[in-house]
Amino acid sequence: MKNTKPAIWFPTVKTNTGTDRFTEQLVSALNQRGFQAEITWLPHHAEYLPWSVPVPQKPSWANVVHVNTWLHPRFIPYELPIIATLHHAIHDPQLQPYKGWLRSQYHKRWIKPIERKIIQRAAHVIAVSHFAAHITQQHVLNKPIDVIYNGINTRLFFSSVDRKSQHPFRLLYIGAWRKLKGVELLAPIMQELGNDYILYYTGGTVAEKDQSYIPDNMINVGRLNQQQVIQAMQTADAFLFPSKSEGFGLVVAEAMACGLPVVISDSSALTELVDHGMTGLLCKKDDVSAFVEAVRQLADDEALRKKLAGAARQYAEKYFELNTMMESYVEIYRQALAVT
Repeated sequence: MKNTKPAIWFPTVKTNTGTDRFTEQLVSALNQRGFQAEITWLPHHAEYLPWSVPVPQKPSWANVVHVNTWLHPRFIPYELPIIATLHHAIHDPQLQPYKGWLRSQYHKRWIKPIERKIIQRAAHVIAVSHFAAHITQQHVLNKPIDVIYNGINTRLFFSSVDRKSQHPFRLLYIGAWRKLKGVELLAPIMQELGNDYILYYTGGTVAEKDQSYIPDNMINVGRLNQQQVIQAMQTADAFLFPSKSEGFGLVVAEAMACGLPVVISDSSALTELVDHGMTGLLCKKDDVSAFVEAVRQLADDEALRKKLAGAARQYAEKYFELNTMMESYVEIYRQALAVT
């Protein structure tokens, strides 16, 4: 098989999360470059009730199988070289306070054994960040893990205008309304910033329960599709993201690609995306005052804002471009086939 062209099959659980978009974008990029690649979607309950879902038949043309590390071994044809992508850092002990007992047990007693089996059998394991790789090696299985950052289509995510700060200064938060994402910090940050600042956030109906303590300078924009996300990023002044832990932080990379200055937590994989003071601003995790000070610094210093915006865009083009990710995976597929 040493000279065989990679033909990749993706048996994938449909989760309606960023991992779906990762798979769709990678397969699309592979197809455009002339590689045969195809997704077989499995229903969401295949994750936790795998025996209730028929095992899909492997395509006859496939010579590589690419999976998420959460995929149950039942669905994997072990006669093909396996490439497994690790999208998260859920086994980080610091996440324990944010999980709850049931989720914690699910990760520990169901997901971790599955991941250990997949990682053991995979020809190559890829993590979306060095942080995610390190956590997995420490708490799941100590095996070599390569790192390939998630890719962004920078032709879609781009800065369309020469931004000038607006009044009020427009901040944007895009993410799930969960404590893990630091959403409980948003209200006190905005209260301290006052009416010269406004935050648009994707809280949706989940955030309505917290409406009583959300100040008037926070606007719930609900869930956004990709084009709406791009438009929101292109019309904001800065991106505010106080998340406590990320396996990668795709939305931050997307904001950077849109030339949007980012203010994020100095934690987890987020520190791999931003060079403080050069491509964005890092704030101590859970420190409301640090976030307030960073946002005011951006609002008051147009030169700094423009510098960070330009450098963020360049950094995203260099390290997070979709084709760069795709080419890195193609090299991994070729390596796997070369030793088959």
